Amino acid sequence: MGRFTNPRDLYFGEGARHEVKNLKGERAVIVTGGGSMRRGGFLQDVENDLKEAGFEVKLIEGVESDPSVETVMNGAAVMSEFQPDWIIALGGGSPIDAAKAMWIKYEYPETTFEDMCKVFGLPKLRTKAHFCAISSTSGTATEVTAFSIITDYSKGIKFPIADFEITPDVAIVDPELTYTMPAKLCAHTGMDALTHSIEAYVSTAGSAYTDANALYAMREIVEWLPKSYQGDKEARQHMHDAQCIAGIAFSSGLLGIVHSMAHKTGAAFTGDHIIHGCANAMYLGKVIQFNSKDARAKSRYAYIAKEVFHLAGETEDELVAALVQMIRDLNDKIDIPQGIKNYGKGGVKADESVIDYAEFEEKKSRIAVDAIGDACTGSNPRQPTPEEMEKLLECVYNDVDVDF
Repeated sequence: MGRFTNPRDLYFGEGARHEVKNLKGERAVIVTGGGSMRRGGFLQDVENDLKEAGFEVKLIEGVESDPSVETVMNGAAVMSEFQPDWIIALGGGSPIDAAKAMWIKYEYPETTFEDMCKVFGLPKLRTKAHFCAISSTSGTATEVTAFSIITDYSKGIKFPIADFEITPDVAIVDPELTYTMPAKLCAHTGMDALTHSIEAYVSTAGSAYTDANALYAMREIVEWLPKSYQGDKEARQHMHDAQCIAGIAFSSGLLGIVHSMAHKTGAAFTGDHIIHGCANAMYLGKVIQFNSKDARAKSRYAYIAKEVFHLAGETEDELVAALVQMIRDLNDKIDIPQGIKNYGKGGVKADESVIDYAEFEEKKSRIAVDAIGDACTGSNPRQPTPEEMEKLLECVYNDVDVDF
C-alpha cells in the first residue's frame, strides 16, 4: 500500500502570505532566520496580519543556517512557556526545518533528539498546535514535506527527521519573498529542487502520484533556473512553484543517496560546510551513473533524457550520458563547482578546495557508513556496499566518472 500526503491547504501566488489573517487561534509563534524576512518587511506583514486576526504573537528570530539541536531545544522551551496554538515558520529551509523539530519537542517535552530521528516513528502531533510554513527560497520545499534536517555539531552530522506528522497543515508559496534572493542561493536551492524531482522519480517508493509531480517539476526547473539565477522575476515565480511541486513528489516518493551523501558530508569537514544544494548539484550526476547499473533506474533516467529534455541518444546508455552532461552544463551556467576538489568557501568555484583532501581521506570510511545508514538510502534504486560508497565519495571529490 502506498501513501500520498500533502498539507491541508496550499496557498500560492503574489501576496499569498497575507492568508495568515484567516487562521483561527489565540497565540502564534513565528520562527524565522537571520534577518532577511525582517529587512524585506515580510516578517512585519505576517506579524501584523496575525495580530489583525486576534492573535497574541511571539517571535523566535535568528535561526542559523543548518540549524543545530541546541537551537531546536531553545526554541521549544520558548514555545513551552508561550503555549502557541499556531506555529508559523517563515523563511528558507533552515527556520522551517528548525520549527518542525521545535514543534515535536513542544508537544512532547520528554522527546529526545534521538527519538525524533526514528524514521516515521513520531507520535501524533497537533495536540497543542498547528503548523503553517511560508517559504522564502526556491529549493527545499520543506513547506510541503514530511522532512526536517537538523545538525548535531558535536558529531558533525546532519540528521533527517522523517515523518508525515511534521507535514505542515498550511503551506504558503509566495514568490514575492524570493525576488531579492541572492544569485548564489538561487543556484544552490534550485539544484536542490532538481535533485528532489529526479531522485523521487527513480526512488523505489515512488508512485504514479509522485511521478506526475516529479516530471513536471524537473522540466520547469531546467527551463527556468538559469533565468532565475539572472534575477528574472517571471522565472523566480516559476521556480517557486516548481520547487514546491518537486517537494510534493519527494515527500511521499522519498529520495536517494545524493541526499544521503549531502547530509553526511555537509558538516563533516573543518574547512567549511558543504552547502546542501551545492552538494546535491555536485553529486547528482555521479549518483545517476552509479544507479544506472540498475535496469529500472536506467530506464527511468533514459525516459527523463528523451521525453522530458529531448536529449540526443539512440540507446539507454547514450541517453543517461546525455542527462549527466546536461546536469554538468547546468552547473556551469549557474557557477556551481563540479566536484569537491573545486569547492570554494560558500560553494563557489575555486582552483583549490577548502575541503582538505587528507581530511577527506581520513573521514570517508565513517562518512560512507553514516551515509548508508541515512534515512534516504533505503529508497535509492541501488543499495551500495560500504566499499562502493567510499569509491563513490572519491568520485564526487575528484570529479571522475563512476564506472562500478
